[in-house]
Amino acid sequence: MTIDLPVREGNAGIPPRKVRDWWRDAVVYQIYPRSFSDSDGDGLGDIPGIRARLPYLHDLGVDAVWLSPFYPSPLLDGGYDVADPRDVDSRLGTLDDMRALVAEAHALDLRVFVDVVPNHFSWDHEWFKAALATAPGSPEWARFHAMRGKGPDGELPPNNWPSAFGGPAWTRIEGHPGWWYLHLFDSSQPDVNWENPEIHADYEKTLRFWFDMGVDGFRIDVAHSLIKAEGLPDGPEPDGLPMAGNERGPAWDQPRVHEVWREWRRVADSYEPTRAFVGEAWVATTEAQAAYTRPDELHTTFNFHFLKAYWDPEVIRDVIGTSLLTSSAVGAPPTWVLSNHDVWRPVTRFAPWRDATTIDLETGRRRALAMSMLSLALPGSAYLYQGEELGLPEVLDLPDEARQDPTYFRTEGAAKGRDGCRVPIPWSGEEPPYGFSTGTPWLPQPTDWAGLTAEAQAADPTSTLSLYRQALRIRRASEVLGDGELVWRDSGHTDVLAIERPGDGAILVLLNVSESERLVELEGEVLLSTGVAEYDDGGALVLAPDTCTWIALP
Repeated sequence: MTIDLPVREGNAGIPPRKVRDWWRDAVVYQIYPRSFSDSDGDGLGDIPGIRARLPYLHDLGVDAVWLSPFYPSPLLDGGYDVADPRDVDSRLGTLDDMRALVAEAHALDLRVFVDVVPNHFSWDHEWFKAALATAPGSPEWARFHAMRGKGPDGELPPNNWPSAFGGPAWTRIEGHPGWWYLHLFDSSQPDVNWENPEIHADYEKTLRFWFDMGVDGFRIDVAHSLIKAEGLPDGPEPDGLPMAGNERGPAWDQPRVHEVWREWRRVADSYEPTRAFVGEAWVATTEAQAAYTRPDELHTTFNFHFLKAYWDPEVIRDVIGTSLLTSSAVGAPPTWVLSNHDVWRPVTRFAPWRDATTIDLETGRRRALAMSMLSLALPGSAYLYQGEELGLPEVLDLPDEARQDPTYFRTEGAAKGRDGCRVPIPWSGEEPPYGFSTGTPWLPQPTDWAGLTAEAQAADPTSTLSLYRQALRIRRASEVLGDGELVWRDSGHTDVLAIERPGDGAILVLLNVSESERLVELEGEVLLSTGVAEYDDGGALVLAPDTCTWIALP
């Protein structure tokens, strides 16, 4: 089957740097600030550390950086428990450091996204402290969700909603028997009430604060959770943690949440050049996801259906085709993502288990690299998570005493949480802390990462880092990669996906999902391959297993 996908007029065949709407095909690099680079030796990454590494990101070839929360926080959920969304945590730097980071990034032709967390505040936020000092029913509590519990004395939670981190989504209000407050995440993160106009006004103030500083856009945390069903009724019986696409019921993806994004879009469009949004929306279908990117709502959303795809040609083909068709129906570009601070790193995710205790990370690394090269060749924008360009695996053997994710504590250790993908990345040297810090990192690093450091890989032309740099150079120079058209082609094999990016300088992308070599009859020059890709004596291209190859067509 061949699918010719529509393209927005004016964007076909234009190199990424020249696209008017830069966010349509930007490659964005996610930084988890506490794990990126530490400038002062306290073991915690910080804003000056990020500033010092901006030339590395420029040389890598990305178009923008996204910073996970750096705001004041008690750090009970890795910074996503925000105490003041218009300031910088003193352990990470100052507002002047952020101003300098934005200016220095722009000087290197890098745009800057920052996180905004609109579903909840930290319990250290001044508004929640004010609420705790009053009785439920007060104007201070109207900014949150306070309800009387079930049972004669309100001794049971008001409904059956689960926390995404385990346990109920309700905590008793101390000093007021029978009353509870809502937190879809940790109890330290009370949900704000978007039925209250004060919440709308305060978040607009936050958007404009950072836009006025020069920030180019926002990544919106849990963009599908703000509005709750009227009356907060019981939902379906919980069947596991409602995260990563398992969210269902009256707490998630409510129709009126789109009214909020129309408000925010008007704020972004009031700036010149317009600012951009990317939403984190773990919703059930690609159609539901596309609804968040209608022309008057968010510019893009993460394609988590692609992230959740496993190593199977039909699954990968289906999620690409469906994503492109649903996003094009609303005039939005898809946004491809394989990794972030909430999920296992793809090297480990794609690795087969040979037995109950043995995981094949080398195969996982080949497959993760192939999928990433595929994502960089697809229409739309792409997101890379720090360390992805180094081929870092998930750290599965963190000692329990080092863990900090609230999921671990709220499930009493049944779920290990997300610390394994947040381990500080290695920059140089033969042993921890690998140039990340002069002190002890806040999470321990493996002792076998010396060969994965940025320094070691920069000196190796065959390394994962070198391949990323090559791919991003090709993408930037190409007339057909980035925003534009895609055509499926027949490779002659059911387990080799063939995707053409047509136009002047057409490129054919081949993904070999088999465990064996495959021969493909074609003419063209190999631009890039994650493994061996050579022409045999008969003129057929021999593709190594678990690889992605870019071919310049004649």
